[in-house]
Amino acid sequence: MQTPQKGRGSNSKNDKTPSKKGIGRKSLSKFDSFAGSPGIPSRLTEDLDELPLASIVSRKRERSVEFEEVEEPEEDDNEEAPTEGFVVEEPMIDDDDVEMRDAHEKEEAEEITTFSKEKELEKLRTSGSMTQCVTEIARVKNIKSIIIGHAVLETWYFSPYPESFTKADAVYICEFCLEPYPSLKQFERHRTKCTLRYPPGTEIYRDPIGNISFFEIDGRKQRRYCRNLCLLSKLFLDHKTLYYDVDPFIFYLMTRNDNTGCHLLGYFSKEKLSAENYNVACILTLPQYQRMGYGKLLIAFSYELTKIERKTGSPEKPLSDLGLLSYRSYWTEALIERFMTNRTEVSVSDLSEEMAFTPEDILSTLVETDMLRVFRGGHFITLLDEHIEQYNKSKRKPKLKIDPILIDWKPPRFHPNQLRFL
Repeated sequence: MQTPQKGRGSNSKNDKTPSKKGIGRKSLSKFDSFAGSPGIPSRLTEDLDELPLASIVSRKRERSVEFEEVEEPEEDDNEEAPTEGFVVEEPMIDDDDVEMRDAHEKEEAEEITTFSKEKELEKLRTSGSMTQCVTEIARVKNIKSIIIGHAVLETWYFSPYPESFTKADAVYICEFCLEPYPSLKQFERHRTKCTLRYPPGTEIYRDPIGNISFFEIDGRKQRRYCRNLCLLSKLFLDHKTLYYDVDPFIFYLMTRNDNTGCHLLGYFSKEKLSAENYNVACILTLPQYQRMGYGKLLIAFSYELTKIERKTGSPEKPLSDLGLLSYRSYWTEALIERFMTNRTEVSVSDLSEEMAFTPEDILSTLVETDMLRVFRGGHFITLLDEHIEQYNKSKRKPKLKIDPILIDWKPPRFHPNQLRFL
C-alpha cells in the first residue's frame, strides 16, 4: 500500500507546518497572477513556494503598500502643480454658501409641487376641458373684456381661448354666430360677410308680446356654434368644464327679437341621455341681462319642457353660487304661489307630479324657507307673514312668464346608434 505523497510546501520532517496543511502549487493559483505582472516587483514572488500562507499574505500586503505610496512633490510657488496622479481636494464650503444652496433647492421643490399658471393654461388649451386645479384656475383671468353687440363686459373667469386672444385688450364676439376675433379690423371684416341673424337651430317658442324666442340646437349638428357658446359662457361660470365635447348635449337659447335679428339673452344645455334625470346641465344669463327676470324665465322654460316629457327634473349638481340662488328663489316663489292659489290638502308626490320638481328639491325648499312644520305627529305647511308679503310684492311687480300654449316642441327621440359614441 502506497503512502500518500507529501506536499511540496513541506521539505523536511522538522518543519513546524504539518504536511496536510502545506501549501501546494494548486493552492497558490490565486496568487499566480502577481508573478510577472507589470508593475509588480519580481522579489515579491521569490521563494513563494517555501513560505507559509500567513507570511505570503503579510509580505504581499507590505509590498503592495510600498508600491502604492506616492511621494508628494515639494511645493513650488513658481510652478503649477500637475493634476494627473493626484487627488484634488474639494474647496471649503462656507456656511453662507450652504444656506444659499438649501434655499435654492427649497424653491425648486416648491415650484414642482405648487400650482403653475403657465403650465395649467397650456394644459387647458391643448387638452380641452381637463384640468387638475379647478379651484385655482377659476381665479385666473386670461381675457380682460369682451365686446358683444353694444355691450362691453368685463370677464369673471378663465376660458381656454387661443393664446393670441389673451394678448388683446378686448375680444370682439359676433352676437349672431358667436365667432371671436382679437382685433376690431378682423371683426368688422367678418360683420360685412356674416349673414346669420338668428341661432342656427329650430325655433320652438315665440312670444309676440314680449318678443322672446327659444331655439333648440343639437350640439352634434352645430359643433362650431355650440363650442363658441361654451367658450363664451365659461368666461362667466366658475364650475363649467364643458368646452369642446358638445355632441352629447342639446342647447336651448333664449333671444330677444327686433328688426336687426335675434339677440342672445341666455341659454341652458341638457344632456340627451341623463342617468340622473337632470333637466339642465348648464344655465347662464349674459351679465348685461341679469337682474331682469330672464334667469327665472330660463328655469321656467326648462320645467315646461319637463312637463311635456311627463317627468320630474332637477338641475345638475353641484350648482354654482348664482345658480343656487336663482333656483332657490324660483322654487320658493313657485311653491308660495301654488299654496296661495290652491289651499287644498296636497302631498309632496302630488306637488312633484304637478310642478315637475323632484321631491328632494321640494322638501329642501320647504325646510330652507321654514314652511314645513311638525305638529302632533303630522307634517303641515305654514305660510308666514314674510311669505305672504313676498307673494304680494311679486304680484305687483310685472314679470315675464312662459305661456305653455306657445310651445311647439316634441321630445327628441334618439336611436341607440346615435348615442353609442356620445
